[in-house]
Amino acid sequence: MAEGLKKFEKWLHDSVFKPLEDKKMPVMEHLVELQVRLTRAVIATGIVFVVTFFYADTLVQWLRIPLQNMFVPGSLTWVPTDLPTVPFVFLAPAEALWQNVKVAGLFAVVLATPYILWEIWQFVVPGLHVHERRFVGPFVLLSTVAFYAGVLFSFFFVLPFALNFLISYGVNAGFIPQLSIAQYVGFALWFLMVFGVIFEVPLAITLMAKLGWVDAPFLKRYRKWAFLGAFLVAAILTPTPDPFNQCIMALPMYFFYEVGIVSAGVFGKKRPVSDAQAGAGVPAAGAKPVAPVPNPVMAAEGEYVGVPSSGRRR
Repeated sequence: MAEGLKKFEKWLHDSVFKPLEDKKMPVMEHLVELQVRLTRAVIATGIVFVVTFFYADTLVQWLRIPLQNMFVPGSLTWVPTDLPTVPFVFLAPAEALWQNVKVAGLFAVVLATPYILWEIWQFVVPGLHVHERRFVGPFVLLSTVAFYAGVLFSFFFVLPFALNFLISYGVNAGFIPQLSIAQYVGFALWFLMVFGVIFEVPLAITLMAKLGWVDAPFLKRYRKWAFLGAFLVAAILTPTPDPFNQCIMALPMYFFYEVGIVSAGVFGKKRPVSDAQAGAGVPAAGAKPVAPVPNPVMAAEGEYVGVPSSGRRR
């Protein structure tokens, strides 16, 4: 099994990674290649945008689901809440059209992200060493999956909980709920994007630990500052000033910081053996110093060293 795995790694190195070595292209050729790949990414995103704009109304209707429904993980269904029907209004002539463009554009970028990352990978990979490719490739893939997981987590769990609390608070205070389509779409999209980024925190910490910038003991020492920083960042990123949404955003952020500490301890850059053995010659506290063994060859000046006799003196 181990021999077969070594053969597969050798084949992967010789057949896949080795041919991608940098051909030492001139700077202008690199710029031309970058322009071509960016153009491809923009064209692909534009094509996806045409499709998503055609279904923009449906996408907006999907964004409205967390407003008056709660997701039940056990049955994988949406259950209506006790909130009254919340009508949507628009306050400017082009507001509804602009929100459809915004929603379609964001979904187009999200759906085209794998192809955009592929073009970036094809541009960057010739300048990387083999061991760097083995690390960067899985890292990019995992970061994409983590971003999608954060978006889905926000859509199914965070948004329904936050919206139900906020709308219920206004209704119980005696206000009639009417939402601007621009305000609601901006609120929902902002939550989706921010939680997608929050799910990247463990991977970012792991990358810094892999590069040797931080380690697990360093991160543990700054736990309290990370907790405070999570609430400060959440206060800046939260679209509403209420502490409820701030806690909803800050607590997962700090939780992923703790996950990053564990990941840094497992995948972090290991200290060299020489550093670990540097203190081996230092005596422990309270230990008695060991007297040096006299060397007959290297003696101090003026000290007579007799030659060992082969026989016994009489």
